[in-house]
Amino acid sequence: MKKIAFICLGLCVSFLAYAGGNPEQVKFPEGYKTEFKSYDTRNRVGKPQVAVLYANQVALDSLNKGKLADGSKIVMEVYKAKVSDGEPVTGSDGNYEKGKLAAIAVMEKRSDWNGIIDDSGLAGDWGFAIYNTDGKPKENGLDCASCHTPMPESDFLFSHASLVEFSK
Repeated sequence: MKKIAFICLGLCVSFLAYAGGNPEQVKFPEGYKTEFKSYDTRNRVGKPQVAVLYANQVALDSLNKGKLADGSKIVMEVYKAKVSDGEPVTGSDGNYEKGKLAAIAVMEKRSDWNGIIDDSGLAGDWGFAIYNTDGKPKENGLDCASCHTPMPESDFLFSHASLVEFSK
């Protein structure tokens, strides 16, 4: 009985490791701050957080041809909003003021996942992973794909319009 309990516990822990996406396949892009271009800063929908978004050169170049290509990567730094009297502080640009960096999310587009990521973990050809601020995988209960899946018209990106505008 103890053996079965340990197996179940192991399965639960391994599931939690994937709850923040698939870091074994969607790797943390070291050097993204210098190699990628920051194309947008915005409030996150429904959360007192600020997102700073970066795109790699593959994404920017392929948008000029009309569609994000395999190898496109998007990085989202997630900052907690500064709070005053229990409310997020809004800056002059309409965005919340950035507080502490909380997480770094990564999206990678590949048409050759070939089952290494279960279809439920993909939105179109996009795979996801969430990392701590030190670049190590972050365990959490987010299901990135489920929020992005209803958006095929914008290639599953919340920030598609701003990325297109930036790439011009």
